[in-house]
Amino acid sequence: MVARRSLRVSPDAPEPLVPVPSAAPRCPLCERPLPAGPTVDLHHPVPRSLGGTLTVPMHRICHRKLHASFSERELAGFGDDWARLRAQPGIAAFVRWVARRPAEFYDGSSRTKRLRSR
Repeated sequence: MVARRSLRVSPDAPEPLVPVPSAAPRCPLCERPLPAGPTVDLHHPVPRSLGGTLTVPMHRICHRKLHASFSERELAGFGDDWARLRAQPGIAAFVRWVARRPAEFYDGSSRTKRLRSR
């Protein structure tokens, strides 16, 4: 197969730029590194049921904590303002607690009584 002229590399062409791998991605809630594997979920900052399309990767335990603590309308109100979410008392305590755990750690979060009654 012959390459198109525009794709051919001349011998005196400079070395192509190789992208430098960026630092490991971090969870937007707890800011710990995200490991590859089943402990990472995709979260919609604005829930799909309310028109959200953007997704962000985050730890499964952090994702479950958000949905256990807030309704979909409340999450839509926060959007992707992670600092405002971390400032909530229940989430701030959770972030302090989970910061001492390894990145692969997962423990089920139960729904609060307030959300369970809906």
